[in-house]
Amino acid sequence: MQYTQNFIQMRKLLGSLSIVAVALQSFAGNPDRRGEAGALELNMNGYARTAGLWGLNCASIKGLEAERLNPAGLAYTKSTEVIASYTSWLSGAGVSIIQGGLSQRIKSNAFSVSVNAVNFGKIERTTVSSPEGGVGQFSPTFFNIGISYAKNFALGSTSLTGDNVITGGVTVRLLNEGIQNISATGFSFDAGLQYTTGKKENFHFGVSLRNIGTPMRLRGDGFSIDGTTDGGYSLQVDRKSNKFELPIQLNIGAAYDIYFGNKIEVAPKKYTQNFRLTPMAQFTANAYGNDNYGTGLEFAFKEIFMLRTAYRMEKGIFKQATRLTAYNGFAAGMSVNVPFKKDGTGGGIGIDYGYRMTSLNTKFQGTHTVGLRFNLGTPKSNKDADAGSSSSSSEEKKSKKKGKKKNQENTETESN
Repeated sequence: MQYTQNFIQMRKLLGSLSIVAVALQSFAGNPDRRGEAGALELNMNGYARTAGLWGLNCASIKGLEAERLNPAGLAYTKSTEVIASYTSWLSGAGVSIIQGGLSQRIKSNAFSVSVNAVNFGKIERTTVSSPEGGVGQFSPTFFNIGISYAKNFALGSTSLTGDNVITGGVTVRLLNEGIQNISATGFSFDAGLQYTTGKKENFHFGVSLRNIGTPMRLRGDGFSIDGTTDGGYSLQVDRKSNKFELPIQLNIGAAYDIYFGNKIEVAPKKYTQNFRLTPMAQFTANAYGNDNYGTGLEFAFKEIFMLRTAYRMEKGIFKQATRLTAYNGFAAGMSVNVPFKKDGTGGGIGIDYGYRMTSLNTKFQGTHTVGLRFNLGTPKSNKDADAGSSSSSSEEKKSKKKGKKKNQENTETESN
């Protein structure tokens, strides 16, 4: 019964997401709409692991970082996870990103709070009467706060496919950008699904729809003009700015884990191996810009040391005359995790690094991201630690046992 209810719920959610995705595809990558969107900081990823894969891991991303790419992966949070990262965006431009967050698992549910802030440094203030500056400086403020929720919808286990797990997640963000006397505020919504199957739980499929939200408009005293009427009266006129849309984005990806090496027992009757190699591919449809597609590869040794690389393509990227991005598509990164316990069952601390390469004919020196992550606490049980794949089987067994007991009781009552 639980299996059927979960399947129906997820089928409805997947159907709704598919309808929105089809509608988005009707104008995805449309050059006539290019430049109509604002709030592009929503697509500026400040997490190091995701940066090293150019965000091509929407199918396999797990933990707190998932809130930025595919909130369904948040359901794989083991207990408590904290991340703080710093990004030098287009090094040499003086732009940086501070990204941080906290996620917490409660039974089969996971919650997170995250903050993303873009720092543009000090910019020389200019006016009509002082076009060369010299009248002070200002610093724009771009930040967003996100609240995410994810849940596991286990579909049970079969002898052919092993455990089948679907996770779903949503993120709501509050956006604000502006300067001293002009600002804009809005909300955005992300939703995503991940499907994991295979006897080793090594087939991953993911889809996420990002940045659906309200149009934004800049407002403030900075649009006011002081003037004088013909009668000599002072008059202040307010000008309105045009609305701008959010950079809607659809991600569809797949990944496959290849395990080899010595077997390691990570839970009762559940094993993994020393080495993992994960190839992945993803297509990204941008409603107000060029579509992206690419492949990535991640190598892991006992999930303690990891290397990753990716290449992301887009139309016209190879020619300077047609290129619409400062990047050449290449990304790479690494991670080192140090567990608090020798057997790796407890929490740990990790250092992540991601690099996105800029084109050689630009004056930028790439985008560098460094992150520090803490996994705190130990899951109460393996059932809670694993996004519910093993818990689904145990729940089904329990329900069957209860059913048998009820049948026996009913039989005894009838005989009496």
